[in-house]
Amino acid sequence: MAVLLVGCSGAADAPEQGDASTSAHPDRDPDAGDTFVPDPARLPASRSEARDLIGRVIAGPDSFGPGVVKRSPYESDPATWSVLGEDCVWRRQKPAPSVLATLTRSFEAPAGAGKGPVRLAAVVTVHRTREDAAWEMAESIEESMRCPTQQLRAGETIGSLVAGALFGGESGQGSSEDFLSEVGEYRSSELGGPHHYSWQQAQTLRFTVAVTGKGAEGRTKDEIDAWVSKAQGVMLSRLENAVEKRN
Repeated sequence: MAVLLVGCSGAADAPEQGDASTSAHPDRDPDAGDTFVPDPARLPASRSEARDLIGRVIAGPDSFGPGVVKRSPYESDPATWSVLGEDCVWRRQKPAPSVLATLTRSFEAPAGAGKGPVRLAAVVTVHRTREDAAWEMAESIEESMRCPTQQLRAGETIGSLVAGALFGGESGQGSSEDFLSEVGEYRSSELGGPHHYSWQQAQTLRFTVAVTGKGAEGRTKDEIDAWVSKAQGVMLSRLENAVEKRN
């Protein structure tokens, strides 16, 4: 059943974010909506292997389509990830013990022709277990309930958030085991607002991938949502290719 939520947290920009097993496939639960069978030998077992997989999966500028470029700084400190505090402010902190590796990359669709710059971000996180990845998704829901307005960083906030959640197999959602999406209003001391805000996060096996798009003057909702969806699809496809069992 699809779930509609008000105020789900963003997990890709300021936010980010041994295996649960069956006897036959350590990372596969036939009832969880898997879209492919992983090869246990291709799943990362160490931090270095997790970092290598992230490098092969995470989006680059071309993943969004023409015109998107790297922002500076391009990559986050891999020794940190974003955590939403009790004051509803996102801060970079040491990753949870459940995390083998995580990385955020930042991008921009530059301003031009009467349109402001769109800030984009992608995140890939490798957890130690499938249950840990599922908990990250559940915590994103909880954050939405307690923080309907969130500060991404100084001078940037998101609010009026409406989100939806789909498990694998629900309403045609077959790209991941769990999928969250969110839209809302983005305000910036630099870019004004409100502008359209879009976020997507998906979980498959021990992995979560997320993309954020923050709008600007002259940018349409459809334009921003298309960038977010395209990059998310690219990363999920790369993830499947990286760990799928091959005959």
